[in-house]
Formats: sequence, structure tokens, C-alpha cells
Amino acid sequence: MKKRVAILGSTGSIGTQTLNVIDGQSDKFEVEVLSAYNSSERLIKQAIKYVPNVVVIGNPKHYAEVRDALDPLDIKVYSGEDAINQIMEMDTIDIVMIGIIGIKAIKPILAALENKKRIALANKESIVVAGELITKSVMDNVGQLIPVDSEHSAIFQCLMGESDNAIEKIVLTASGGPFHNMDSDYLSRATVKEALAHPNWDMGNKVSIDSATLMNKGLEAIEAHWFFNVPAENIEVLIHPESIVHSLVYFTDGSIKTQMSYPDMRIPIQFALSYPRRYKATFPELDLLKTGSLNFLSPDVKKFRNLALAFKALKEGGNMPCILNAANDVAVQAFLENKINLQQIPDIVEESMTLMPHIKKPVLSDYFETDTLTKQKALELIK
Repeated sequence: MKKRVAILGSTGSIGTQTLNVIDGQSDKFEVEVLSAYNSSERLIKQAIKYVPNVVVIGNPKHYAEVRDALDPLDIKVYSGEDAINQIMEMDTIDIVMIGIIGIKAIKPILAALENKKRIALANKESIVVAGELITKSVMDNVGQLIPVDSEHSAIFQCLMGESDNAIEKIVLTASGGPFHNMDSDYLSRATVKEALAHPNWDMGNKVSIDSATLMNKGLEAIEAHWFFNVPAENIEVLIHPESIVHSLVYFTDGSIKTQMSYPDMRIPIQFALSYPRRYKATFPELDLLKTGSLNFLSPDVKKFRNLALAFKALKEGGNMPCILNAANDVAVQAFLENKINLQQIPDIVEESMTLMPHIKKPVLSDYFETDTLTKQKALELIK
């Protein structure tokens, strides 16, 4: 039987690539739910093409438009963020792709776990901010949380069949973004256009800027801690400009395992949907004879301070990763709007981490309150 997929954030980068994967594996997967927050026109076009059982438009002001457009197709249309949580109760959903951004993904993730759904997780903010809460829910509900980030998918694949073997360390690889060869003075003059020009990956604006500052890799280190139960001191980052090796796992016997492929998000997306099986890809497979040399460099944490700040937040724990993430969200948006330069992003993050109260044992409401208050503080610092 075909696996039925709910795609939360279907109009974004991850959502559209998930649909591309389903197009290539239409005999194995079908679309059960599509959701978006504001992109009503694109959501309508997707729904007309895939005819899912349910469509959810997060922003209620677009509800009538979506409902009326899809009424002839007999598609159920709901609106509001609570509706996204409620559809996790549907027994016709086999897999939930979390492609929405921000911490608003936390509640749907918890609802999906409580309803025994397999989650393909492409939202890093949720596990960065509430990793302890989410991993506890995985254990309590015997749930499946499959990483979609290329680095974590690589680690996940390397650890298959290794449950009884101790991990020495995990190494996350980073392309280094567009500025890894530039000095700090250049970074302070970098334009938005330059920062968005990622050399290898096709990503949204926010992730592209995080890659340029290496915050993306810092957030992924926090993710790795929660996904794989590895302490901060056993997680490292290496710059790998070619983006072919998608992370490495070191074992205590001196062996190293890695997963390699072209930098194409459809590969980890397809694996998250097909796990534990592998299906024939409809996109290019890696040709080692054409890749040339593979290079690895240590990151400069003095130049890319966000990476060091992320490890600091991980070690301090509690709501500190939430503070880090919220302040970075505001600072990145300010950079995109040309209100600050690229090198001021870690300034805003660091000062927010210093000024905001540290809660060692936060509950769910603490994360949302911390997010709101930190964003307010970061905006004050920018003004």
C-alpha cells in the first residue's frame, strides 16, 4: 500500500522538494494533507494537482479563498494553527513531513508523536529549542523521528546497525558558505545578495544567511546532541567546501563511517520517507570520478562567532538554545532588511544571551515566552 504523507509547510523549499520526491515515487507515496500559512495561491495550485484529503491554511484570512477554490474537488479545508495540531489525529496519515519553520512546529510535532506518526523532521528550530521535551515524547510514545537535515540524515544512516557500538564522536560538515575564505573585515561589508549566494545548496533566505555565519552549523550541533544523545564535547564541525561528505561518525575502534552524495535535499527527504528501505533515485547519483578532491578545514570560530555561541548555549542548556535561536531570528531579519551588517548578527545574539534570564528546567510555555521576550530584547538592541 502507498504511504500517505502529510506535508506541513508544503509551499516552502522542503515542502516543494518533498512533492518532487513523491512525483518520482508515485507508486509508493501519496499526498494526504497539504498545509501552508500564507501562500494561499501556491497551496491552491498544489491541492488541485495532488487532490489531498485535507488542506490547512494557517492564516484564517485566506480560508474563504482556499475553501472556494477547492470546493469542486471535495477537499476538506481547515484554517488556523490549532487545525494543524488536530489533523495529527487522522488515522489516514502515515508520515508527517515537518517543513514549516520556527518554533511553531513544536506543537504539531508533539501532537504527531502522541498519535504514533512517523515524523520526517526538517525543522531544526523545534529540536534546538525543545529538544529535551521532544525526545522525551519520542521515548514515551515509542515514536519515530527521522532527521531530514542532510548532516543528521547522514549520521542517522551511519548509525543503522550500530546500536551496540559506542560512538567516539560525531563530526558535522559545513560548506563554509560563501565567505569561508574571506576575512572579518570583508564580512562586515558583505551584502545581502552575496550572503544569499550559497555555493552548493539551494535554500531559503534564513537558512542561507545562517550558513553564511555558520549559525546553521551551530544549530545542527544542538540538534545532533538531542537526536543522537551525544554530549557537546563529542561533537565537532569541519568545513568541507565540496558538500559531498555529509558528516562522519567516529567509533571507538578507530573506524569512521560517512554518507556521501551530491548536495541535494531530495536525497535525505526520500530516505526519511522510505526508511528503512532505499528506493531507486530519480535524481543524479554521485560519481566519485567527477567530484575531484575532497577538502576539510577547521572553522575559524573567531571570525564565525555564532558557531562558538551555539556550543555555549548547548553546554548551558535549559532555555539558552531558545534565546540563541530567537535572537538570531531577529538579527538575521535585520540583516536582510539592511539594518545591520553581517558581523553584527553574533553581537546581537551574544548580548541577548547575556541579558535574558536563564531557565535551567523550562516547560513548554517557558520556551514560547522566552522566544517572545528574547525577540523583543533583540529588537531593542538593534534600534
